[in-house]
Amino acid sequence: MRTTERTSRVARYPELIRDASLVWLASGVVGVSFGAISVTGGLPVWVPVVMSLVVYAGSAQFSAVGVLLAGGGPVAAAATGLLLNTRTAAFSLAVAETIGRGRLARLLGAHLVTDETVAFALAQPDPARRRAAFWISGLGMFAVWNAGVLAGALAGGALGDTGTYGLDAAFPAVLVALVLPALRADSAVRRSVLLGAALALAVTPAVPAGVPVLVALAGLALYGGRKGRAA
Repeated sequence: MRTTERTSRVARYPELIRDASLVWLASGVVGVSFGAISVTGGLPVWVPVVMSLVVYAGSAQFSAVGVLLAGGGPVAAAATGLLLNTRTAAFSLAVAETIGRGRLARLLGAHLVTDETVAFALAQPDPARRRAAFWISGLGMFAVWNAGVLAGALAGGALGDTGTYGLDAAFPAVLVALVLPALRADSAVRRSVLLGAALALAVTPAVPAGVPVLVALAGLALYGGRKGRAA
């Protein structure tokens, strides 16, 4: 019954499906890149495929595979991925009410939390649209990402250098497009983003890849402080 109700709610927002399809397309393209890079680097096909189903965290997966291909062990790869993916803790708090209250909904929703899904959901103007946007974006992107990874892994080295086609830039470009409306509408968000970006750029030359993303979360403190004083 609950599944039927959720499907009915989603069907009422065809424009969300249209908009989310752009994110799905980028997800599939980068998934192909990830699968191809993993297999071309020497990993068996099942590694990127299973990782995408179980871990499902694009940037963390790229980092973990990078460690493995550079000669690091599984423990170092897992630690790198976990460190980079700690940012999703903040994202989960932001969409905790959006996901829903049921135990199954929270379990599945937690697995679908990504930068793109959270940004797409929070860009919506009301709770009903935010919830529909989260599930539309999350479920669709999960399916397309894993299909892309499988296709890339099976294609392997036939794609050559994925950077040549700009596949590595597709996801960041879509994410920027998603957050631009929030940046225009809220000056507190702009100040937080500028602080986070400045901190990330400052530490980039001195820290491993992925750490600047975590440092950028410090910008949330400025946002929270402004909101607290406004209240």
